[in-house]
Amino acid sequence: MRNLYAGLMQAARAHAQWEIETSRVIIGNRKKLLILLIMFLPVLIPAIAHAGSTLPGFIGGKSSFGPSFFSPTTFYGSILVGLCAGLITGCIGAGGGFIITPALMSLGVKGIMAVGTDMFHIFAKAIMGTTVHKKLGNVHVGLAIAFLGGSFLGVTGGGILNRAIFNYNPVLSGFIISLVYVFMLGFLGFYAMSDFMRSRKTPQNAGDAHGGSSGLTPLARKLQSVNIPPMIKFDEELTPGGRKISGIFVAFCGGIVGFVAAIMGVGGGFLTFPMFVYGLGVSSFTTVGTDILQIIFTAGYGSITQYAIYGYVFYTLAMGMLVGSLLGIQIGALTTKVVPGIYIRGFYALAILAGFVNRLFDLPDKLRQMGYISMTPATTKLISQVGVVIFFALVGVFALWILSTFVRSIPKLRAEAVAAAPGGKGE
Repeated sequence: MRNLYAGLMQAARAHAQWEIETSRVIIGNRKKLLILLIMFLPVLIPAIAHAGSTLPGFIGGKSSFGPSFFSPTTFYGSILVGLCAGLITGCIGAGGGFIITPALMSLGVKGIMAVGTDMFHIFAKAIMGTTVHKKLGNVHVGLAIAFLGGSFLGVTGGGILNRAIFNYNPVLSGFIISLVYVFMLGFLGFYAMSDFMRSRKTPQNAGDAHGGSSGLTPLARKLQSVNIPPMIKFDEELTPGGRKISGIFVAFCGGIVGFVAAIMGVGGGFLTFPMFVYGLGVSSFTTVGTDILQIIFTAGYGSITQYAIYGYVFYTLAMGMLVGSLLGIQIGALTTKVVPGIYIRGFYALAILAGFVNRLFDLPDKLRQMGYISMTPATTKLISQVGVVIFFALVGVFALWILSTFVRSIPKLRAEAVAAAPGGKGE
């Protein structure tokens, strides 16, 4: 279990680093900022005017095929959700995206639309950033092709299942999505908290140069010994003669990742890392680059073919999250220069546990609506609202702490920037 947690965290850190690089590319390019502004204005102006009940269909009115309802509250909330997720990603270097779908569901967005919107937001950020992946690791074409082949099948299956459950019973759809997040966030949150408590007493254990294990697991050795065509050769630059793995195993992993990504509305990278490193025996260096590449295609294919064309992408919220996250990531990344890492890990654990409590407290109301428990509507609604308050209170406190720390540290950060510039004191 500890290896699984370590793999999940390494994947989250790699994805966070990609998001930081992507946001820098977008913010540092005037043409991309202009494109973002052009895309954003048709959404922002009506929102500022508080015209939620009379918006035309092409922007997000009640009669539109895509977003089924729009209100300034949900739009402004999406900006704050993106900002908080960006602050967590930039400051901690891991896992801010885990809170997006639960946060959107707390704002009243149906689970399936929160999933589709989150995937679309990831894809929009990716195509605008066009980050050079060689900075993040080695992209292995063979592994990527095999993985994407399985991933597309998995995403298709997950999307079909998600839509079928929603069409059968929307409440059941929300219950299943919440339940998946309860297990995932509970596992990550409690392990992150225990890791934080241990790190207060003992220093972090060091891995290899890329943060992963240098040896093969028994499972990886066994799978690499199976000769089922097509065989893919990889890691030639790291291991004499390289290593080989059947493309069938790679595609199978891709199918699992794609299926889970389509159900949860994430890129799926948090599963790719432990599967590649511990299951297939791929080096963490090769895994990072290949994983980032698959996230772009998986999120793009899933958000468009499985959700957008069926009306399950809330474009106004996706734009709000994109703008909020771009700002939050930059502030969070700068804040890491002046904040001790031990406090960052503690807040991260609390943020993940807040998402866990949020979805856990929403389950009784879903069970009551489906007739499985006999509690009164007022009671289950109160439990759900308590979960929402706890979630936004903890995440909000974390976000305010990062923002206040950043504001107080502006003179110090500015002095460091001047000293590091050519001709500055750092010369």
